[in-house]
Amino acid sequence: MGPLAGLKIIEVTGLGAAPYCGMMLADMGAEVIRVDRASAAKDTPGYVDPLIRGRRSIALNLKSEAGIAALLRLVDRADALFEGFRPGVAERLGFGPEVCLERNPGLVFGRLTGWGQEGPLAHTAGHDINYIALSGALHSMGRSGQKPVAPLNLVGDFGGGGLLLAFGMVCALLDAARSGKGQVVDAAMLDGATSFMSMFFGFAANGWFDDAPGSHMLGTAAPFYDTYETSDGRYISIGALEPQFFDQLLELTGLDPKRFSAAGFRVIGQDMNMPAWPELREALESVFLERTRDDWCSIMEGSDVCFAPVLGLSEMHLHPHNKARGTTIEIDGVRQPAPAPRFSRTCPEVPVNGSFPGADSDAVLSDWGFGEEEISALYADGGVVGPRQ
Repeated sequence: MGPLAGLKIIEVTGLGAAPYCGMMLADMGAEVIRVDRASAAKDTPGYVDPLIRGRRSIALNLKSEAGIAALLRLVDRADALFEGFRPGVAERLGFGPEVCLERNPGLVFGRLTGWGQEGPLAHTAGHDINYIALSGALHSMGRSGQKPVAPLNLVGDFGGGGLLLAFGMVCALLDAARSGKGQVVDAAMLDGATSFMSMFFGFAANGWFDDAPGSHMLGTAAPFYDTYETSDGRYISIGALEPQFFDQLLELTGLDPKRFSAAGFRVIGQDMNMPAWPELREALESVFLERTRDDWCSIMEGSDVCFAPVLGLSEMHLHPHNKARGTTIEIDGVRQPAPAPRFSRTCPEVPVNGSFPGADSDAVLSDWGFGEEEISALYADGGVVGPRQ
């Protein structure tokens, strides 16, 4: 089930963004085999990780000849492989793209890094906050007069990295199905985060974008695009950018249209009466503090104000809209995001929890063409680790 059903993909495990790519591909029906480090198979994890769901695990010692030989045997039967090492590590271990594509010319070889496969920073360490800093994205995130604020690690790691790699893998797999030829996908979190800034590059080219923190209408400068505290110490969000939505905001908050209509946003780059914004912000802060968050939900939800309560992870699944859509699911008692996007015909199955490292070594090797004597030899050589089945 799922639009990627029938594809066989090898995930050489990494951190955060790479497993997210694996989750996305597995959620869509691909058979994704996690190749975990042999050392990771010694201990059963004490927590459930949604990022590893839907995949079986084989634990290989990639520092041994036997382990690399086993991985390359798996490559022979795979449609794709992806890894999240620094540039050159896969080559040093013996399963770089040249080796793999020589064995399997139709293979898609995905590579996920922060900085990319080349450039002065390619071999240096970094994290999400560094990649989005260099992309120009982080500079604009934050309140006016304050330092930039990192938006968790969503923009670089998961969006600019894992999701970008998943998209690149599917693009290359579509091409391979037509051409019979594989290729390397170079997904860099820096590139992905920069891509997310496309609209703002356009704004800047037209003179509509002051990129200082809190200076843009979408970056908390506009009082009608921000969050507000309510009387119970919770928060609501407002995004009333368009004139008709702004007019509803004034109506439902009871603010005087004659006093505040000129403060509304009209056309991108034009008619932004910013001098009127401080007065409007003060009025909105005051009026929203008069009622609880749930009170404002009862007043504004279902209208075109562009409103939503600010919900935490512990409560978001209880919202009627999320419940109706099944936005989250439970797997063995652990709440987590449902597979997305959705399809009208090739509907993905509900995922299962991922196996702990090495739990499926025997079964994976057998299913991918290894004989019993070969499997026993791999265990004896230390090339593969895991419970014998």
